[in-house]
Amino acid sequence: MNLDTGKLRALTLDLDDTLWPIWPTIARAESALQAWLQRHAPRVTERFDLAAMRADREAVARERPDWAHDLSALRRESIRRLLVAAGETEALLDAAFSVFLAERQCVDLYADSLPALQRLAARWPLFALSNGNADLVRIGLQPWFRGSLAAREFGVGKPDPRIFAAACERLGCAPNEVLHVGDDLRLDVHGALDAGMQAAWVRRDGEGREDDVIGAGVRCWQGPDLLALADRLGV
Repeated sequence: MNLDTGKLRALTLDLDDTLWPIWPTIARAESALQAWLQRHAPRVTERFDLAAMRADREAVARERPDWAHDLSALRRESIRRLLVAAGETEALLDAAFSVFLAERQCVDLYADSLPALQRLAARWPLFALSNGNADLVRIGLQPWFRGSLAAREFGVGKPDPRIFAAACERLGCAPNEVLHVGDDLRLDVHGALDAGMQAAWVRRDGEGREDDVIGAGVRCWQGPDLLALADRLGV
């Protein structure tokens, strides 16, 4: 699809798996949490290895679909359950979650992310729109963004059109004047298009033909990274 750059006044960007790979980050955060629990709540790690801790986190997500927009709540509940099951005090919950959350902010940016953000932010206001719990200030990317909106803060997450509409309102733009950039076909591309926005699909794996993967009639830009998008936008 040819983007309507003549109308473009702002960009919203997904964070996890768009600016950095999320699973290496989560793995490090879980390992840091496990190490902290081994020192401060050893009965948890005696009973649950890392695989069992991850399985419990997934079980909480299945049991609490009403928390799907709040990954912090899901993680906290999982830690609480592990503490209780192992006979440790729930008073450790806040400290344990803080260890996980701090390490979760230690991301490794894709090589293209920072130079692309610099180019894009020099031309348009950028706004972070995420279902995750990344903190742009702690990560060090705040200077490139005019603002951010997380599903946890808003109450619903992508692909719900309401969170996209809220981002457009905060930017002071009509939906068709905003390009949403993300890695997930359902959450980012279809969510943005359903909200009346333009969409860019960052497909780092590069697999599949456009019609095979996106679906006939779904119109969006797609490319291998953010620098390719910056090139396409002429910045």
